[in-house]
Amino acid sequence: MRADPLDETTGTETGTETETGTETGLRRRKKEQTRSRLREGAAELFAARGFAGTTVADIAACANVSERTFFRYFDSKEALLLPDMTLLFEYVEAALAARPREEDPLDAICNALLTAAQPFAASTLTALTHPIEGAEPLIAARLVEAFADFEDRLTLLIEQRLPAGTPDADLRAAVIAGAAMSAVRAVLRTRRRRRQAGTDTGADAAPAQLLISSFGILHEIGTTAS
Repeated sequence: MRADPLDETTGTETGTETETGTETGLRRRKKEQTRSRLREGAAELFAARGFAGTTVADIAACANVSERTFFRYFDSKEALLLPDMTLLFEYVEAALAARPREEDPLDAICNALLTAAQPFAASTLTALTHPIEGAEPLIAARLVEAFADFEDRLTLLIEQRLPAGTPDADLRAAVIAGAAMSAVRAVLRTRRRRRQAGTDTGADAAPAQLLISSFGILHEIGTTAS
């Protein structure tokens, strides 16, 4: 039986008798590395073999861990169809909090999304922009749930940024959050369709540029409406 780099049963490094701050930090980094390897391996396998043709055993082997360790990180291979949405949304929240308070809410959200997506763009966002054979319905269902959850959280964050005394602040925040998340969904759908059609070429097709363009369209709609 293959020994994992980290003994997940005890939560300590194999053969380590003492626990120090250094060891705790090392253990945390190893867990993060294992999680990252599982996600990256799954993305590669899904792209090469399709979702149905990839097993949990395949993903575990690709990450050089046991199936038991896999299930300590994820409850199923379906959980690997999308990036770690909780972590991604935490990045968005942190990036939004760092934006200037006087910045237009839509611009602040767009810039926060651009900042937050950078650590994920290389691998774990693959399933969002590349069609995966046999997994499209599952991806769509999980995205609906994830985006609905984050839209509620984003609404609260936007409301906190609005100036005191803003009329219908809760409604305004909800509309802005809904529009922002709709723009993100439009970017993902457009990106996937263009990949399928083979038209995703040039600088204008890059995800970051599509996001900027989509928020620019929202501004144009607002200007036209006024």
